Amino acid sequence: MPSIYDLKPRFVALLKPLAARLAQGGATANIVTLAAMADSIIVGLVLAIWPDVTWLWLILPVFLFLRMAANAIDGILAREFGMKSRLGAILNEVGDVVSDAALYLPFALLPGVNPIWVVLAVILAIIGEMTGILGQVIGASRRYDGPMGKSDRAVIFGILGFAIGIGAPVGAWINWIMIAICALGLVTILNRARQALKETPR
Repeated sequence: MPSIYDLKPRFVALLKPLAARLAQGGATANIVTLAAMADSIIVGLVLAIWPDVTWLWLILPVFLFLRMAANAIDGILAREFGMKSRLGAILNEVGDVVSDAALYLPFALLPGVNPIWVVLAVILAIIGEMTGILGQVIGASRRYDGPMGKSDRAVIFGILGFAIGIGAPVGAWINWIMIAICALGLVTILNRARQALKETPR
């Protein structure tokens, strides 16, 4: 199924000049990965500590865009500047799930929002990424199938953060969005598992 991840090649092409300058300045892929994860934790803590300060939620869509850029840049540095490593692969996958959890769990603290759905959405996101990685374990490729991949989640949660930040009333309507994210997360897990199995011989 289609995913916003399909637009990544164009996004990467735009960031190549910046990645080249960072490489010339001594930045490494692992440093970019770790910085993105650390900053995600900081942003998540800010939102968790002050969830009722609505304007702070405007930080989320801006940061999610910057995080996507950082993820693309660390990939460029790894592939095109000889920085690919086994440690980098581990940091990349761990950093993604840690960052997602840090940035999205604060939604559970909003009034009128059922924390169960938020936590479940994060758990399914982690399982979805694990399923994508397991493709490689069984001899297939790393699966990024949608409809609820990392980029898709970032767009949805970013829009939610923007809506809250500009004063949209916080309430039970967010629960329905979380339920939809959970449902699409389940579909994503099944899609990634099915596509990985298709790639490998029986």
